[in-house]
Amino acid sequence: MNSVKTATPDHPVHELITRRWSPYAFADRPVSEDDLRSLFEAARWAQSSYNEQPWRYIVATKADPAEFARLLSCLVEGNQAWAQAAPVIGLGCTSLVFERNGKPNAAAIHDLGIASATLTFEATARGLYVHQMIGIVPDRAREVYRIPEGVQPLTGLAIGYAADPAALPEKYRERDLAKRTRKPLAGFVFEGEWGKPAHLARK
Repeated sequence: MNSVKTATPDHPVHELITRRWSPYAFADRPVSEDDLRSLFEAARWAQSSYNEQPWRYIVATKADPAEFARLLSCLVEGNQAWAQAAPVIGLGCTSLVFERNGKPNAAAIHDLGIASATLTFEATARGLYVHQMIGIVPDRAREVYRIPEGVQPLTGLAIGYAADPAALPEKYRERDLAKRTRKPLAGFVFEGEWGKPAHLARK
């Protein structure tokens, strides 16, 4: 891991949060099936509205080059350029209606995000990295994998071990080497009215 990517929080947080980041450079090193099972097991136990668990993942590894190429083709060209180096790629999809009653699930996208975040922190605990991306080609994914109506292919995931960014094209190399930054709490934790920083955010 590149030490410059460690977060510098203003308040104490768990080390998994300071260590987690989304590299563009991935090492030519496979991820074990046991580790992958544990990543998706972590996602399995994420919380969701009415315990609906609307998330679905499609995954491919370089152990099967044809399947890897098929899934890679569902990413936008810019993401294919760097994600092709990752040993594992995936698609995150979510069911937009409740199985329990067929009504729209307003929390579906939110819940996919929670599951993917849970997967990501399990990966971080195992020395792995996950780079999530919105840049996919949903219609291509739907065609290739026969994704049914009512299920939205939404995100891509690249999973693996971080590598030296020196081999990356310049624009991606700069991103991997850039210092991690975030808005302060006062920029998004409010009280009283919109935009007014909460008292706790002013400490």
